[in-house]
Amino acid sequence: MAFSPIDALMEKAVREDIFPGAVLLVGKGGHPIFFEAYGVANRFDRTPMTLSTVFDLASLTKPLATTLAVARLVDQGKMALDQPVREILPEFGKSSAGQIMPRQLLCHQGGLPSHERFYMACKNLFPSMRKSMMLTLLTRTALVFSPGKDTLYSDLGFMLLCRLVEKLVDCSMDRFPEKEIYGPMGLNNLFFIDLLDGAASRNFPCAATELCPVRNRLLIREVHDDNAWFAGGVDGQAGLFGTAMAVFTLLQILMTNDSPPLFFSRQMREGMLYGDVGNRFTLGFDRPSKPVSSSGRYFSADTVGHLGFTGTSFWMDLEKSVIVILLTNRVHPFRWSSGLLAFRSVIHDAIMEHFGFQ
Repeated sequence: MAFSPIDALMEKAVREDIFPGAVLLVGKGGHPIFFEAYGVANRFDRTPMTLSTVFDLASLTKPLATTLAVARLVDQGKMALDQPVREILPEFGKSSAGQIMPRQLLCHQGGLPSHERFYMACKNLFPSMRKSMMLTLLTRTALVFSPGKDTLYSDLGFMLLCRLVEKLVDCSMDRFPEKEIYGPMGLNNLFFIDLLDGAASRNFPCAATELCPVRNRLLIREVHDDNAWFAGGVDGQAGLFGTAMAVFTLLQILMTNDSPPLFFSRQMREGMLYGDVGNRFTLGFDRPSKPVSSSGRYFSADTVGHLGFTGTSFWMDLEKSVIVILLTNRVHPFRWSSGLLAFRSVIHDAIMEHFGFQ
């Protein structure tokens, strides 16, 4: 492919240390039309970034794993979106969070705080005990507002959704999407890394993240999110790893819902992709914020996506059938780089202008 204005912006971002490396994939009408890798996956050994590099997808776990697992359970009749949490997890019987419903958790309207350092209470426990402690800590967490009364983006809400899923399927969160969603879709490059069963020893090309001050080492092939790591690497707010192509394939199937068998009912699919008018979030997905969005100026009102702390993102324009996936390791080797915040809107505008998608 000839050198383009998009390439120029991406290489400039690498030179200016906005991120060490990245993979950018643009799809239109079901097909990739731009797919390139830039920079390095690891600053220390200079491993080049490639199209097959696996990334810690961070909060992309929320829409691409946890939300889809909930949708599958709802379609199977095993969970109801408006069912109080305490009906599934009796541990919440006396907790203020027991009244929250999965629909509210998916839309970040459950009233749980945005984040808590639960890992600080778990770090001295045996690894096998940490996940149950996370559940205990969730039951003890006070709400910041009554469920449904406001909106606050919450990692804790998706940690709770993970525990609802695991209770209903009687297995770890990583296994249910693999069996029910990724496997049937033929996706081999979307997966969790369960640190309790030795999966971290798997060898695959992976972008490095942070020189972690909590774990005192460079993180490669282990989740960056500390709460997810102390829970064993598998949780609802973070823990999913994958390649840009795997993310694109999943989003494309979700957009069209035409890959047999149909994976989600019409009701669940429309709830995830379109949601309720006026809500900032659909079921599990983000919408472009107003007046300024990381998706730039040209994505239509019918757009959903998500951002990840490690430097990952996707935006999916349902009206224009355009998908843009930008995966970076911007937290490598330290999380303090903030240039990606402004760069995202610049690169998305450049993409839409270059391909005439305005």
